[in-house]
Amino acid sequence: MSLDPNSLSLLVDILDAGNLSEAARRLKMTRANMSYHLNQLERTLGLQLVRRTTRRLEATEAGLRLAEHGRAIRNALRAAQESMETLGRTLQGRVRLSVPSGYGQLVMAEWLIAFKRLHPGIVLDVMFENRVEDLLRDEVDIAVRVMSEPPQNLIARDMGAVRYVACASAQYAQAHGLPTTLDALAATPLVTAAVVGRQLRVAAYLDNERQEVLLEPTIVSENFLFLRQAVLASLGVGIVPDYVVQADIRRGEVVTTLDAWRLSIFGTRMYLLYMPDRHQTRAAAVFIEFVLAQAANANANANENENEKVRRSR
Repeated sequence: MSLDPNSLSLLVDILDAGNLSEAARRLKMTRANMSYHLNQLERTLGLQLVRRTTRRLEATEAGLRLAEHGRAIRNALRAAQESMETLGRTLQGRVRLSVPSGYGQLVMAEWLIAFKRLHPGIVLDVMFENRVEDLLRDEVDIAVRVMSEPPQNLIARDMGAVRYVACASAQYAQAHGLPTTLDALAATPLVTAAVVGRQLRVAAYLDNERQEVLLEPTIVSENFLFLRQAVLASLGVGIVPDYVVQADIRRGEVVTTLDAWRLSIFGTRMYLLYMPDRHQTRAAAVFIEFVLAQAANANANANENENEKVRRSR
C-alpha cells in the first residue's frame, strides 16, 4: 500500500474546511471530484476517515491521525521549498505578532529593533495588546503573554518568570513611608492593573509559604506605561512587573518594598505562543529563536538581580 502525499494534503483541506462543498470552493475543484478522491483514499487504506453528516464531516480517530501526518508532511515540504527559494538571498517574509502593551514597549521593543536590523528583508507586523481570548487569530502568527498555565491547544515556549514588585517613588516613600507587611497593602493607595470582572488579589510567596491579599487600588489600568507615570507622580504604591520600573529603580527615582516576597497578579511566567498545525515560515522560526535567546539572557540577568535583592532584604 502506497500513500499519495497529495491525498493526505487533500484530507487535511477537507477536515479544515468542515465539509466537501467548502473544501471544493477553497481548492477550486468540483464537489464530486473532492468526494471521489476522499473515497479512493478510504478504499486504499480500508479505513473510514470521516463520518458524513448532513452539514459537516467529522474525522474518525484514523482520520485525525492521518491528517496529523498530512499536516507534518505538508509543512515540511513548504519549509524545504522556502529554504531553497531563500538560499543565498536575504531572509524575507512577514512575521505577525501580538505582544503585551507594557512588556512589548518596555522590553521587547529593543529586541524587535535589533532583529529588524539583522534581517531587513523581514516585515514585522506588531500589535500591542493584552487580550487573552482568541490569541492566535488568522492575522497573528505569534503571541507573547503572561500566564500561569498556557492553553493546551498551543505550542508554548517559556520566556521566563514574571516578577511583580511593590514600589513607589522616592518622594512618596519619604513622605508616607512604605508598607512593610502584606496586610498593610489593604490600607495603602495602590497603583496596579486589574482583571475585568474579578476581585483583584495579589498572591505572595516566601519559601514554602503562600498568602493572598485582596487589593483595592486607587488607580487601575491595563496600560503599564500609564501606571509607571502614576508611580513616578507619587500617587501611590505600585504593584507592577519589575520591567515597568527597572530603569527608575536603577536611577534611584523608585524604591521597592516587601522584596523577600515573590508577588504575582496575572501569572508567573511569560510565554511565546503559536499554533502547532500552522505552517511556520523560515522568517517566523528565525524570529522565535532570536526572541527566546534574548529572553534567556534577560532572565539570567534578572535572576542575579533578584538573588542579590533578596539577600539584602534578609
